[in-house]
Amino acid sequence: MLVTAIIFVLEAIFGLFVLAALVRFWMQAFRAPARNPIAQFSMALTDFAVKPLRRVIPGVMKLDWASLVVALLLEFVLQVLEYALLVQVMPAGGALSALLFLAFVKLVRLSIYIFIVVIIAQAVMSWVSPYHPAAPFFNALSGPLLKPVQRVIPPIGGVDISPVFVLILLQLLLMLPVTWLEAQAGAMLRMAG
Repeated sequence: MLVTAIIFVLEAIFGLFVLAALVRFWMQAFRAPARNPIAQFSMALTDFAVKPLRRVIPGVMKLDWASLVVALLLEFVLQVLEYALLVQVMPAGGALSALLFLAFVKLVRLSIYIFIVVIIAQAVMSWVSPYHPAAPFFNALSGPLLKPVQRVIPPIGGVDISPVFVLILLQLLLMLPVTWLEAQAGAMLRMAG
């Protein structure tokens, strides 16, 4: 029971930082405006780790790799701590590589969840408050996913239904390849342990 509580607290704390670092990465990747509360929060929360790491890991192809590395490292540390708490031994060798792979898959899953929330928020804001100060942020993050679908499926009766199709696709990604990759990481952990 105590181990479960400790894992819950670790997931909550690490999860917040991993989420902020991932949002920061995707924000910069899609050139989302930084003048909104969400962007300001994610930058303020992760500056302590991202700024020093940028001296070692520069941006390449206009991507903030330091933010992604911070997210991966934090997720990896979380997976190592959870493993150590559950198995009662620190991982070594093959278990560490399996946990690193699992951390990467968890980042993919979290990125998909970020885009699901962004698309839902963008759709709701477009109906309720299209001129809200955060609208450009959500538009910038959802645009690269919605625009290809919007080219194929035009608005029906003035209503853009492309978010529905993108959300279905994202759910399918979670259900099929991401779940399969998590199962592979679990199999790697069992073989290493």
